[in-house]
Amino acid sequence: MFLLRVMNQLPLWLAVLAVVAILELYSVGLMLLCRRKWGAERLELNNEVAGFKFAVVGVFYAVLLAFVVIAVWEDYRNTETAVRNEAKAIANLTQLSYALPEPAGSGIRTPLIAYAEEVRRSEWPAMARGFPSVATAHVLAYLSEAVLEVRTGDLRELALYQQALRLLAVIEDNRNERLDSADGSVPLILWLALTGGAMITLGYPAFFGTSNLIAQTLMTAGLAALVALALIPAVLLDYPFTGDVGISSAPFDHALQQMPPHLKGHPPPGFEPAPPQP
Repeated sequence: MFLLRVMNQLPLWLAVLAVVAILELYSVGLMLLCRRKWGAERLELNNEVAGFKFAVVGVFYAVLLAFVVIAVWEDYRNTETAVRNEAKAIANLTQLSYALPEPAGSGIRTPLIAYAEEVRRSEWPAMARGFPSVATAHVLAYLSEAVLEVRTGDLRELALYQQALRLLAVIEDNRNERLDSADGSVPLILWLALTGGAMITLGYPAFFGTSNLIAQTLMTAGLAALVALALIPAVLLDYPFTGDVGISSAPFDHALQQMPPHLKGHPPPGFEPAPPQP
């Protein structure tokens, strides 16, 4: 959760600069320290053997890093799709409610609009911290109750009721999918492997020695920057609702624009907002 707080509070450019600076200091600093302790002439003896091993380490780490980046990118895209599908299901259920008999139709619209507003108001900030919104879950429970209380009188109303149940299931399933992604999808053990691999890969230039100190320093700094710029997107995409590149709530804004204005801002009858989360 410390990482989520940092991502929420720091601007993107500052976070990128901090990660690049840390890895640069580690890689270049270790290289200069080893060069000062053992000398370039002694380190040059390692170049042939260390170069072969470094190629193996570099390929292994590149494959691991590429696997994680692709995995989090796919999860990010799936989460974006879930957000759009949930918002579209809300808009579709709103339109469907007008075809249902009254007062069942209006009984669905009120909690449905309240749910869309609560998602934007409380759940998006909560997901940025890796948590679901209790208030949104309460409104969704009211919505589910309103849909399940619909009574049908003929085959047409029965067909509409079945479609309403399907749309409710779409809303609940897609909400669960975005909540599952809010606190990250990459296991901790994989992040530890990525971090350890980065330390090993960036520490390897310390075993090399060249007569040109400036060239070796620039090559080491370039490698550190490349690893940092590959790790940063992996972290940002793994938390799709956190930071400056988080998924937008615009699909819910669009859904709310299609709803009756006089019902907005009104909670369902008997609904009491949940206390704010810490």
